[in-house]
Amino acid sequence: MRNFNFVPVLILLAACAPTADDSSLTAFVGATLWDGTGTPPVPGATLVVQDGRVLAAGSEVQVPSGATVVDLAGLWIVPGLINTHGHVDGRWASPSTTDDVARMEEDLLLYARYGVTTVNSLGGGGRPSVVVRDAQEAGTPGRARLHLAGEVVTGSTAEEAVAAVDRNAALGADWIKIRVDDNLGTTTKMPPEVYVPVMARAREAGIPMATHLFYLDDAKALLREGTRLVAHSIRDRDVDDEVVSLLKEKGVCYVPTLVREVSTFVYAERPGFFDDPFFLRWADRAEMERVSTPAFQAEMAASPAAAAYRDALAQAQRNLAVLSEAGASVAFGTDSGPAARFPGYFEHMEMALMAQSGMSAEDILKSATGVAAGCLGLDDVGTLEAGRWADFLVLDADPMDDVAALRSLEAVYVGGSRIP
Repeated sequence: MRNFNFVPVLILLAACAPTADDSSLTAFVGATLWDGTGTPPVPGATLVVQDGRVLAAGSEVQVPSGATVVDLAGLWIVPGLINTHGHVDGRWASPSTTDDVARMEEDLLLYARYGVTTVNSLGGGGRPSVVVRDAQEAGTPGRARLHLAGEVVTGSTAEEAVAAVDRNAALGADWIKIRVDDNLGTTTKMPPEVYVPVMARAREAGIPMATHLFYLDDAKALLREGTRLVAHSIRDRDVDDEVVSLLKEKGVCYVPTLVREVSTFVYAERPGFFDDPFFLRWADRAEMERVSTPAFQAEMAASPAAAAYRDALAQAQRNLAVLSEAGASVAFGTDSGPAARFPGYFEHMEMALMAQSGMSAEDILKSATGVAAGCLGLDDVGTLEAGRWADFLVLDADPMDDVAALRSLEAVYVGGSRIP
């Protein structure tokens, strides 16, 4: 891993240079900058950060007086990755960490070490989630940022489910999430007579709705009813013109979570990524051992659900290709965080699957940065524009042709501070 050169400098400012003179200033110089706005990469760029936010960025920006300079010549800068569908509840923290807030922060540190700088947790965490989220307002949390949905809304009656919405609203949730899925026919799906009043109550509370779904017909019904985030792929059959039109006309974002399907069958034998040095850099060895036991592998190999979800993955990839080509808003998300879904690394697996589905490297990067931020209603992350948080990755390879270059992580910054 490269050692960056940090040098305090005094430079006469050109007219286009930032004029602030403050010890909190840092200028990252020499890298090729892709800022996430859709403009082409800028070689030899300067990114100026003050108090955790972008002050200026571009090839014409000069270094302010008194700034600390970080030489990134030959490297790349891109915005940090945003996972619109993860789960953060402290599962991946060290066993020696007992405080709930500290455990969640360890989970978020794990995400950040792999380049994921914002996570929207669609279920789990409770009150500690709010504590963690609110603590990041200072801008330099030292781990990934968190947004949350509170408890997943369930209930066999509308009254029970609406009460869960009210609890989440009182908690201060950023999203409401419901499940409309029968788990391959093994459970009872939430019916319209329950989810329609739930969605109405969420609208009254001013909280956007994310929906876990599987079937095309359910997706259409939920889109008509006002869901704001399709939190999983449609996996039963091909998407049609109607669902494409609904997604585009209503401005709803579609989250593929392809790697979620992978997690249901990949451990029938030792997965190849268990030997990937990039994975092993921060991998949870205890969880690796748990899913590597002969009993666990045999159970997964014999599971009818594993075979069904393998087919569902193929269907999900076909649908992603159609929706991406049609111009629907595809928001990056993985459903990582539960058992066997390794936070941070699964995001890189997701990008590889998106590429296999036909998306270009640039479209995948947009999906995981500016598009994801827009889908979550966040206007302070996702791109490296002036005024936004300086959440960015430093890479040793060009990511514009192959998203595998994101594995060449040299450094991760959140709020202008380097993640350890």
